[in-house]
Amino acid sequence: MASRFFTKRWQLRHLTSSFFTRRSMPIKDASASLPLRPFASVFECEKVWVFRQYHDGRPRGPLWRGKKLIGKEALFVISGLKRFKDDEDKLHKFIKTHVLRLLKLDMIAVLTELERQQEVSLALEMFKVMQKQEWYKPDVFLYKDLIIALARSKKMDEVLQLWESMRKENLFPDSQTYTEVIRGFLNYGSPADAMNIYEDMKNSPDPPEELPFRILLKGLLPHPLLRNKVKQDFEELFPDSGIYDPPQEIFGVR
Repeated sequence: MASRFFTKRWQLRHLTSSFFTRRSMPIKDASASLPLRPFASVFECEKVWVFRQYHDGRPRGPLWRGKKLIGKEALFVISGLKRFKDDEDKLHKFIKTHVLRLLKLDMIAVLTELERQQEVSLALEMFKVMQKQEWYKPDVFLYKDLIIALARSKKMDEVLQLWESMRKENLFPDSQTYTEVIRGFLNYGSPADAMNIYEDMKNSPDPPEELPFRILLKGLLPHPLLRNKVKQDFEELFPDSGIYDPPQEIFGVR
């Protein structure tokens, strides 16, 4: 009985010592049997992934913003129009051979992209081509974007021609278009044309807004007679709004 007790005690001590011995031994073969990628490479991969969230390395060209929305044929037409814009013969030939082949949506995409790139002369040519298509219908928004682009580029002669074409189609623009065109004519040094646009605005079926009036009142400070006329209309339409009148001596009027 005593010998059996000492035998079990010895076996327990032997197992315990062997267990702690194995636990304290360094693991040498683990790296060889299970090859692991170094921590640095994993960190670099994560770093690249975080970097691609903000910049993916693609070029930031003028067409890349809307490239997914523009077809290949439309992109080819845009580059061709810009390449031949200084040669009228080649430009008209390119329009006949390539532009007229585009579908409706592609033509609208080309027009929008040319306006965004401030290629207003080419945009005007594109709009004239669209007007000759069978599917064309008068659209005030097509006129609006093109007129605003022309006015901001100080192409006021083209703005006037396009404005007359729009009025012949019985279209009235919105307040933003009136504002940009009036500001453009005032900056161009043509208050008479600005007053013509103002008279056209008064006949618009849409309710008037203050911004075009205020821009016209500011631009007509050197012309007191025209300004007084606009001021009277403004006070009738907006009786609760005030107008700042600077001293007349500033402009040499006594």
